[in-house]
Amino acid sequence: MRKRTFRKLFTLALCVALGSSVYAFGNPYLQPEPAVAAASTDWGLSFQSEGAAPIGNATAAELSAYNAYYVGDTSKKVIYLTFDAGFENGNTPAILDALKKHNAPACFFLVGNYIETAPDLVQRMVDEGHLVGNHTWSHPDMSKISDPAAFSEELGKLEDAYQSLIGKPLPKLYRPPQGKYSAENLQQAQSLGYTSVFWSLAYVDWYTDNQPTAEQAFSKLLPRIHPGAIVLLHSTSSTNASILDELLTKWESSGYTFGSLTDLQKSL
Repeated sequence: MRKRTFRKLFTLALCVALGSSVYAFGNPYLQPEPAVAAASTDWGLSFQSEGAAPIGNATAAELSAYNAYYVGDTSKKVIYLTFDAGFENGNTPAILDALKKHNAPACFFLVGNYIETAPDLVQRMVDEGHLVGNHTWSHPDMSKISDPAAFSEELGKLEDAYQSLIGKPLPKLYRPPQGKYSAENLQQAQSLGYTSVFWSLAYVDWYTDNQPTAEQAFSKLLPRIHPGAIVLLHSTSSTNASILDELLTKWESSGYTFGSLTDLQKSL
């Protein structure tokens, strides 16, 4: 019954997305795919007013039933920084420098290619107190994988690679590639002990050959910040690398602090 209700909500959200101003962020590494069935959808956000949390495809309460969330406590001016990383192109060191300067913890959602090709940076992330989350081994559309064994393999291969490199278990934090998900998808992650992490603020920063200007980035990231925000940025963005220090300074000047997803999990 719960699954049926959740799917109805997804269908309704999809209809709203077709007729209203919904900000959906698709696959940052591949070309967009055709619309998916009602049982699965892209994570999308509708921003109603400046400084307030947006409305997501599903409510925080509905997501919580699947050990998933997209926003923290909206009464507290805490920001949770997350970075998706499909590959390394030289921008992560500057991002880590800025995070260290501001004593700001982050979670880096990595794929298998990143762990294989940039092990020193993965080690630096961990050494400097950041979390590493599971963005799957090969970044497929996980909502199309109904076989539990195949779903588990995508997450398990990354777990094994991280364990082999770091010598510790991978934190059980999962971000669906491309933002594509379904109720079944969330249940599969939950059954493996994972918390699924969406986001409440992002902008188009993933096209490496068409990067936004600093002004364009600030125009999206400053007015839309809100208490409890889970911010998604991409570590492949040269714009993010160049503005992050200033961006964090601006957010701090507005009274925000930076929290860890581990703390968020405990508070929800």
